[in-house]
Amino acid sequence: MTPQLQQAIRLLQLSSLELQAEIQEVLETNPLLDVEEDYVFDDKASAEQDDQAADEPVTPDITQLENTDIPEDLPVDSKWEDTFDSQPSGVLNTSQSSDLGIERENQDDSSDSLQEHLLWQMRLTPFSETEQTIATIIIDSISDDGYLKINLEDIQQSLGDGYDDVEEDEIEAVLHRIQHFDPVGVAARDLRECLLIQLNLYESQIEHVELLTELIDKHLDTLAKRDYAQIKRALKVSEEQLTELVQAIQLLNPRPGSQIQIEKTEYIVPDVYTRRVNGKWLLSLNPDNAPRLQIAEHYAQLINRADNSSENVYLKNNLQEARWFLKSLQSRNETLIKVTEAIVEKQKDFLNFGEEAMKPLVLADIASEVEMHESTISRVTTRKYIHTPRGIFELKYFFSSHVSTDTGGECSATAIRAIIKKLVAAEKPRKPLSDSKIADILGDQGINVARRTIAKYRESLAIPPSNERKRLV
Repeated sequence: MTPQLQQAIRLLQLSSLELQAEIQEVLETNPLLDVEEDYVFDDKASAEQDDQAADEPVTPDITQLENTDIPEDLPVDSKWEDTFDSQPSGVLNTSQSSDLGIERENQDDSSDSLQEHLLWQMRLTPFSETEQTIATIIIDSISDDGYLKINLEDIQQSLGDGYDDVEEDEIEAVLHRIQHFDPVGVAARDLRECLLIQLNLYESQIEHVELLTELIDKHLDTLAKRDYAQIKRALKVSEEQLTELVQAIQLLNPRPGSQIQIEKTEYIVPDVYTRRVNGKWLLSLNPDNAPRLQIAEHYAQLINRADNSSENVYLKNNLQEARWFLKSLQSRNETLIKVTEAIVEKQKDFLNFGEEAMKPLVLADIASEVEMHESTISRVTTRKYIHTPRGIFELKYFFSSHVSTDTGGECSATAIRAIIKKLVAAEKPRKPLSDSKIADILGDQGINVARRTIAKYRESLAIPPSNERKRLV
């Protein structure tokens, strides 16, 4: 591969954030590249242009450059990792809500971690020097969920020389004080202990504390298995009373550490926008992903001198590199639009009707449609996102395997997952649908799916089996 082709493939592989960093680096190192300062994106004007061009093919608005020998397609069979070091993929995080329904705002990097939050409370607590040492070891051994991951014997051994006279009873006394720090229940050794600590704090606000204590202390595993009949017999309660007990338990937080977070939310920036205009789906590149670049004319004019000075050679080399970079950037944008148009054309039913209308699609289908190699399609669709009226999706989301139907057609695995999700959402809580029943329902719709396939799709959706979905409330 030529260096120019390698550069084009590398730009094609980059996500939008990595592309921005790459462009910034090139702008800092190549004086022949400049940003079009007079370019201002006007969303309203762009919408008017889309309305006027509804019947015309959509192509990205890119600065026209000199003709070069770079190929329009990049039919490279070799893997990207064989030639270049793979770029680190960005981690996309979303802020989580605690089980108590308390939503925490997006925190910056200066926010305290769970350990820092507990250490701050420890310093305000009248501990002796030995107790502070024990408390520090305990706090350092707490997981992000708030649970203590080592036992008292390990803590005793971690104290080292000079603390040989410390007994486990003293360690447990320090542990009990930490367990009542904020958030309450932190440093518990298991779920049972965590819930009992919280129940002890809120006992004045909750009815039937004795029954709740017995339920959590002795029958928590049975409750997890949804064996309500056995619990009713053991506690000698009616179904209505058991329902109230379960509702009370749901007010407690099984993961107290989740209330303290330091992760900063990173939002997905779409590469392509699609909207429906006059019955057609139109595409446009996200103008905020990368600035519009141009050759810096005031430097380019200096190259017209005929001398072979080192300064002139330096400018000529940078001019050539700038032209290749702009051409590679143009090729990336054109390829991205071309592939995305083919995907949108294949999945119009999804955009119009939702996941259940998703059609089976593989890389080879798009590669044949746009006359490119599958490796190129894979690069284009990896970590590239499209903004649609139904949400933001990675381009790879639109590819899925298929299942045959009774009529000889095919049904997408994505559509089957959507149907399963819909069926589970509408099922009766006291009598959830089994995998076999879901397979029968799909069979009635002409979709032949084995029970084990239903189980695989259900697990991919993080939906527990029917016996674990059974609930009273």
